[in-house]
Amino acid sequence: MLKQELETTFDNITIRMEKKNQLELSITKDGIMSVLSFLKNKGYDHLHVISCVDWIDDKQLELVYILSAYMKQDVPGETEQLNILLKTRIGRDDPKYITSIALFPAAEPYEREIHEMFGVDFLGHPRLTPLLLERDYDIPPFRKDFDTKQYVDDVFGSVPSVEGEDKN
Repeated sequence: MLKQELETTFDNITIRMEKKNQLELSITKDGIMSVLSFLKNKGYDHLHVISCVDWIDDKQLELVYILSAYMKQDVPGETEQLNILLKTRIGRDDPKYITSIALFPAAEPYEREIHEMFGVDFLGHPRLTPLLLERDYDIPPFRKDFDTKQYVDDVFGSVPSVEGEDKN
């Protein structure tokens, strides 16, 4: 079974299976590329998405890679396809991580989005150019310390409050 193979192959890996069709793996940032390569060689060749979570109190950002075996044949006795969530944390103050484009070319737009929205620099990425936003921000807009109200006030001026207005 995949869980046992991962446990015997990689040190410092935590594996949880709280749902029948979802395997959650957590590993240090140094082990991610090895685990991604291992999983791809095992047939988990479809990268659904890379997402990012801001753990502001821990001063960390968590990268989450979601994989599945896109063209895998149904295995007798299994009714659901296995989805793998591979997680690692990086420092929030100067977030840098290596690109995974060599393994998964589909990572390109996800890494650009994470760069733009969370400020993570993906080393080796061919073009970390804006994907969605039209202006620069002092703090990337998906970080928890981004002040949306202040941003609206700065860009659009003072917006009158609607509190206490008659709604008739």
